[in-house]
Amino acid sequence: MEVKTIVGLEIHVQLATKTKLFCGCKLGFGDPPNSNVCPVCLGMPGVLPVMNQTAYEYSVRTGLALNCQIARFTKWDRKGYYYPDLPKNYQISQYDLPMSFDGYMEIPLDDGSTKKIRIIRAHLEEDAGKNQHEGLDHSRVDLNRTGTPLLEIVTHPDLSSPVECRILAQELQKLVQFLGVSEANMQKGHMRFEPNINLQIIDGGKEYRTPICEVKNLNSFRALEKSVAYEEWRQLDEWKHNHNFTLENLGKQNRGWNDDREETVFQREKEDAHDYRYFPEPDLVPIEIDDAWLEEITATVGELPLAMKKRFIEEYSLSEYDASVLTAERATAAFFENAIAVAGYPKRVANLVTQHGLKIANERNCTVDEIGVTAEQVGQLARLIEDGTISASAAATVFETMLSDDRDPETIARENNLIQQSDTSALEAILDEVLTIHPQAVADIRAGGKKTKKARGFLLGQVMQKTKGQANPQIVNQLLDEKLK
Repeated sequence: MEVKTIVGLEIHVQLATKTKLFCGCKLGFGDPPNSNVCPVCLGMPGVLPVMNQTAYEYSVRTGLALNCQIARFTKWDRKGYYYPDLPKNYQISQYDLPMSFDGYMEIPLDDGSTKKIRIIRAHLEEDAGKNQHEGLDHSRVDLNRTGTPLLEIVTHPDLSSPVECRILAQELQKLVQFLGVSEANMQKGHMRFEPNINLQIIDGGKEYRTPICEVKNLNSFRALEKSVAYEEWRQLDEWKHNHNFTLENLGKQNRGWNDDREETVFQREKEDAHDYRYFPEPDLVPIEIDDAWLEEITATVGELPLAMKKRFIEEYSLSEYDASVLTAERATAAFFENAIAVAGYPKRVANLVTQHGLKIANERNCTVDEIGVTAEQVGQLARLIEDGTISASAAATVFETMLSDDRDPETIARENNLIQQSDTSALEAILDEVLTIHPQAVADIRAGGKKTKKARGFLLGQVMQKTKGQANPQIVNQLLDEKLK
């Protein structure tokens, strides 16, 4: 028996506009319920929507990054369904003429290769509100989220494992953050995933397809991966007990995810397009994008994270990890390259940015170029470490000082007595004194064996102690080699 997992993903990405898609209400997370609403997003009679141009441009930018074709003409459609968090009883979306289509995204696999996942379409639509049930004996509706601009990205069923689903979701998060079109904050619900899963089973020369199950509204990478894995197990188990458990017999269904029990639960049979009664939105004009507008948006895309990561590894000899971290945000990548332009030393600059700059940026919830240290200062600091002017530990002190001091790092280091002592003759005199005081350590080094490394470290430590940590350890080690041949 051969079993193949088939998964297509629908991903909803909240766009990082200041206001909603069809009205001027602000987008704010955690605000009091129903405080960011107006007659338009509340669906009052007689109101007219007005399109948010920035949301459309963000969508086109993402479509271009996903290698999609961009529609020069598209329109809005009403998708009709009733739910308490949808005050108009319809959602404004795009149906038969999406703004982008026929694209692809390459994802990195664990073996170092990449896999191309085809994109059917990416279209713009408004979000619904939020029903609140937890801890209540009744339901409440918060409409602050109603009208939020969402980009829905739909892939072909090219994914074949839970891990591939997680990788695609994570790479897409990096992409939209890099493009600046979404915060993609999972805790704030900026990305939601809906995998469509079924199995191809070949048994005794006959092919079976299990029902396609769409798991709704997953809000974490963990839930996405685990729900797909659970459906793999559940559908194969169902089919083994009943060979009539097939797509032909049972069609499609929607399921929910119970995170506590780590299992999916049946919700309802899946709707078809005709169930939503689509028709063109009469209150919004179609959108036509000309060459000039498209070129203007295209210019904002730039080099994409996966290509940039590959270039950083090849051009700067960075590790896979460092290259991934540095290309996670456009601001970080630009800061890194601007620092390299000052003095070179990409590996040293990478260490300073990832170990110090990004740590502080994460604590302050900002980008690395906003912490108060300039790329030029970081480049100069890297040079000071590489030429032995200061130690790596002293560099951490200098970096901390630069957060509130715009002087060059060498001036800061001298003022704080952090310049390494590199005068060979002076260091030799101190070393001679240390060797005379500690003949046993000298004997251990000359004898070789297990005690050699410990003895060398001890002597180096004594020199550092006498110079108050300012001796250049590289020069001290060279002198040790010469004297203890």
